[in-house]
Amino acid sequence: MTNSRLRWTAPAVSLLLLVTACGPQGEVANADGPGQPEGPHPADAVVFQLTSIGGFGMPSALASRTPSISVYGDGRVISEGPTILIYPGPALPNLQVHPIAPEDVSTLLESARAAGVDGAVDFGTPALADAPTTRFTVRGANGTEQIDVPALAEAGDDAPGLTAEQQAARTRLRAFVASLTSDSGPLAPARGDSAKPYVPTVVAGVAEPFTDPEGLGQPEVAWPGPTLPGEPLGSSTGPGCVTVSGDALQTLLAAAAETTAAAPWTSDGKSWTVRLRPLLPDETSCGDLVANG
Repeated sequence: MTNSRLRWTAPAVSLLLLVTACGPQGEVANADGPGQPEGPHPADAVVFQLTSIGGFGMPSALASRTPSISVYGDGRVISEGPTILIYPGPALPNLQVHPIAPEDVSTLLESARAAGVDGAVDFGTPALADAPTTRFTVRGANGTEQIDVPALAEAGDDAPGLTAEQQAARTRLRAFVASLTSDSGPLAPARGDSAKPYVPTVVAGVAEPFTDPEGLGQPEVAWPGPTLPGEPLGSSTGPGCVTVSGDALQTLLAAAAETTAAAPWTSDGKSWTVRLRPLLPDETSCGDLVANG
């Protein structure tokens, strides 16, 4: 068994199909024309995902992280867009969606496996404390395979605890990750297409009691969803979580567009710090945040 952790899970297919004019859990692949041709995978099934798990941070921040890249069976690519360099930042993450061709989905999966995301490569575990783990999810004939590589970005070629073979494997894997954001890489938008804002149909709110240690004095915002903090995430001492959809979601999105991540949200006479996490097409509840953390 290699040092990298390998898990197999059943393919995740979303229960959310047609809910609003936005289509399945956000913008459709091509909102101005016909959708992508039916491919070999269910439309809302994750065929590839790159995300960061674990590491050092507040439980609410770790639970509300969004995968860096998610690719779905119909060719939708949902990824993090540019970040505004202001503090405090926007209340909502800048998620973007664009389509790729079915053949590019196949190319992506082939490239991922060639880079070692197939469970057969030992990436080792460097002696580096508190570093996050990069998780690769790849859908194949036998289900959905997850490969966890500790400290992929943080551990350089001279990191202690790695053999020469493990260092070389990590170098190949980092080159593959870099190709994912290349203009000529397998995730480059199809000709004539461009990224659009991802419009969720459900948003999770991860809530903790509000504090203002930096004295930012952000104005209060009325919380339009279920009463905060909701059910604990992960354990009885974890942050709370609720989901917002329907008319309340439209109110939430409008309010979030005008506020920052540091603003206090008021619910039932109390103030809360709320991290907003748009749910992705394969996600349905706060429980998905725990499973992906």
